[in-house]
Amino acid sequence: MVKSPTSEVPMVKRTLTLPSRTFRFRTRVAAMAAGVGASAVLGVGVAVAAGATEGKAATEAVAAKVPADAKKAPVRPAEAKAPARPAEAKKPARTAPMRPGAWMGPVKHYTLSASFNQAGGMWQSTHSGQDFAVPSGTGVASAFSGTVVKAGPNGAGDGPAYGNAIVIRHPNGMYSQYAHLSRIDIRVGESVTRGEHIALSGNTGNSSGPHLHFEIRTTPNYGSAVDPVAYLRSKGVGL
Repeated sequence: MVKSPTSEVPMVKRTLTLPSRTFRFRTRVAAMAAGVGASAVLGVGVAVAAGATEGKAATEAVAAKVPADAKKAPVRPAEAKAPARPAEAKKPARTAPMRPGAWMGPVKHYTLSASFNQAGGMWQSTHSGQDFAVPSGTGVASAFSGTVVKAGPNGAGDGPAYGNAIVIRHPNGMYSQYAHLSRIDIRVGESVTRGEHIALSGNTGNSSGPHLHFEIRTTPNYGSAVDPVAYLRSKGVGL
């Protein structure tokens, strides 16, 4: 069958037109794909660029902050500790000083025998002092500092009953007497200190055995005696 020319023309046009449309469609699709790809690529690049920018800014901020912080709180070097002081040597304990005004007993290692104001046939009235029973030759010391006002036999003027005797005047106006001595080691007028040796005990005069007769007087003479034990105790002496 022979086709008419008029019927072939449209067919050709269609055939020619279809490729054109297809090309344009493909071109548009390709362009769109290219656009999408470009956008995607551009977006990724922008994101990467933005991330890089933010990372750089953060790094710079940290780098700027570290010196600032270091400037605010500088690290101090460890302070050198002061060297430890050497332990002080302990001071030796000092002996307690002698209390001013302190008296003492006239002898050591004694036994108290006849007491003050004791009655008996040995004395004209009563006993005028305190006896310290000690062996003959025992050292006798001044009960307190003072000046010797009497010293010698016959009671140094107070009578033969006292034997060899000494009387000492003390700064407070009182007197002490030491009797029945075997030896006198000081002289009238001498100054003595508390505890200074002045004689040796004995058994001279009116005595029943070796001892020291001790008196405290308000005057240097017989008849003015007071209780010597009570007096010494009032001065802190334990008898």
